[in-house]
Amino acid sequence: MDALDPIESVNTFIGTKDEGNTFPGASMPFGKTHSSPTTSHYAGYRYDDQQIRGFAHFFLSGAGCWEQGGLIPILPTTKLPPSFDHKRYATAYTHDGEIGKPGYYKVELANDITAECTATTRTGVERYTWPNGVDGILLINAGQANDKEPVSASSITILDDRTITGTVETQAFCGGRPYLTYFTTRFDRPFKEFGTWDPAGPRPNQRKSSGAAGLRGAWVKFTPGPVTAMTALSQVDEQGAANNLTQETTGKTFDDIRNEAQQAWRDELGCIEIDTDDWDERAVFYTALYHVLLQPLTGSDADGRYRGFDGQVHHAEGWTYYEYYSLWDTYRAHNQLLALIREKRSKDIARSILAIHEQGGWLPRWAFANQETNCMTGDPVTPFLVDLWRFGHLDGLEEQAYGALVQNADGIPPEASRFQGRSGNPSYLKNGFVQYDKRFPKKGQDTDPHHGASATLEYALADATLAIMAEHLGHTADAERFRARGLNHRTLWDHTVTDRGFTGFPRPKLRNGDWLTPYTPQGPEGFHEGTAWQYQWLAQHDVDGLVAALGGAAAAEARLDDFFAYEDLLRDPKRTVREKWVVGPYDYYNQFRYNPNNEPDLHAPWMYALIGKPEKTSVVVRAAQTLFVNGPAGVTGNDDLGTMSAWYVFSALGMYPAVPGTGEFVPHAPKYRKAVIHLENGRDVVIEAADADITKTQVVRRIRSGWRGRAKDRVELAELLSGTTLEVDLHTLSN
Repeated sequence: MDALDPIESVNTFIGTKDEGNTFPGASMPFGKTHSSPTTSHYAGYRYDDQQIRGFAHFFLSGAGCWEQGGLIPILPTTKLPPSFDHKRYATAYTHDGEIGKPGYYKVELANDITAECTATTRTGVERYTWPNGVDGILLINAGQANDKEPVSASSITILDDRTITGTVETQAFCGGRPYLTYFTTRFDRPFKEFGTWDPAGPRPNQRKSSGAAGLRGAWVKFTPGPVTAMTALSQVDEQGAANNLTQETTGKTFDDIRNEAQQAWRDELGCIEIDTDDWDERAVFYTALYHVLLQPLTGSDADGRYRGFDGQVHHAEGWTYYEYYSLWDTYRAHNQLLALIREKRSKDIARSILAIHEQGGWLPRWAFANQETNCMTGDPVTPFLVDLWRFGHLDGLEEQAYGALVQNADGIPPEASRFQGRSGNPSYLKNGFVQYDKRFPKKGQDTDPHHGASATLEYALADATLAIMAEHLGHTADAERFRARGLNHRTLWDHTVTDRGFTGFPRPKLRNGDWLTPYTPQGPEGFHEGTAWQYQWLAQHDVDGLVAALGGAAAAEARLDDFFAYEDLLRDPKRTVREKWVVGPYDYYNQFRYNPNNEPDLHAPWMYALIGKPEKTSVVVRAAQTLFVNGPAGVTGNDDLGTMSAWYVFSALGMYPAVPGTGEFVPHAPKYRKAVIHLENGRDVVIEAADADITKTQVVRRIRSGWRGRAKDRVELAELLSGTTLEVDLHTLSN
């Protein structure tokens, strides 16, 4: 459609400010290992920070908890520092000339030192350049990582005059358990001096250092000239890291690797083309797509080995094992976008989730490396896997997946299991609701009864989704009971609660069935990272029941209007979303408006369409899109491993998977005159909206396609996978 290079359309600094928590450095698509600067922020890099502590090799993109990697940071310098604490030896840098593109990052440091970053799938690569005639020193820090990422043990060994190996034991995300990472760093030329450091200080000419928590690392000194450092990681063993390095970097220069990384990104980003003359719009769209394609992360080493949830080493033969699943976030949009545009990877993702079940005994919720953190609540793995089944990505594994999902939906893990599972199931299966009980014991970060009301709504959505799969697989009795359980959200609807002139809200129940008292729909009790105002819409699978509870279609529309400040949106959308909607990334509670920064109500704009007012969906979505901008603060809240970015991609294309498991997309006004999605099966989805104008508020008048030759209020997955052209007629509203 156009000849513009998608690489040049990406700005990797988007999301590096205001808790977007993205990282600007280099990665391959779905890469295991990265190369990116670390500053004083727990996510690794914050645009406003003044100093860089090093260039580290593992990150999560957009996550919210503190423990986020930043392993083995390397910093170039010209002399040994008086302290080996990276908080004290960090160096100044400038944004002048700083470059952040897919597969390549560059920055100018103090003392005229230049650092450049690129990556292979399992290796982070830097090229350091000092001023002419100056000996270069590299500090390889094994004992420290990102701010707030505790290193509980580390080791480092200087093997020869080009190679350093070691281990780092760090804590998993959101209060998880310690886990071990092996690394191998190799330089493209020999160093002339070396030493290590430990908590007692520097140890010149010493080759080894190991121990518990504390400062630890190695330093190497080179004759004048650039140095390329390549660092490979493995959770399997030392040989895994060394083999990853050998397999992916042997015989290659920094420029070779950068060119390969950028071509890989060019191929990935080219799966969607858009027609727009606005450069900022291109940057926002392609950066969002870039963030989507960063995760989940490759888990298996180059030889196919990976460490499973039983702690043992397994082998993925003929497929790639993926890890790091923020399912509470990604089941809402990220999963469906990958399933649509990346069929092969999605099949491997589905297989990886089943491998977790096989080796760990239960399905995950927030899987970090080879452990379950029990972060967040509800039952996100059910809609996640059911959608992968709906897309055809569980071919041959349907019954295995279904069995695992039924086990999860109907039971709880054994006490000895690390998995918490649906810990509210005893009450939910007996009484139809998860009790609100802040004293309920937990195995990790979270447990469902601590947020019983929202967990009930999440369980019900999951059950309704599983009923669809059960019916298609011929498990009719299961389908009937799961459909019935899908209505359990109704058990928490209290028709006596009034707030802001509206009556009837979901309300937490205690273990004995009593309502929580006192209670306000704007409060924090019983709901996870949200309020009853936001969670009331998490019944998209039962629109008729929800509309009835709200008092009818007109009352439902009026409540949505208040929730979105709709009349204000019509007058001034940009100002309204920044003043009337929830603003802060962590302002979860004491709220009654739409929160575009977090997941519970991401689908809420499409509730208008589901109740028969699709034009208002387009108005709200177009307003929400103004929050995504081409700058460091250009992401709403944490990007949550690509979830917010996936929301944006779908919203810009003009369709959204609002109801999990159905294989249906709810349309709205697209942003671009034309967009083409190139599917891996060789077919294209073309979305044409000749009158699209991002400066105006537009709604859909009619959608036509050759699929059924009629006006469309839903776009079916089967049509998309067959290849289709959607012709969208738009109408511009006068403000």
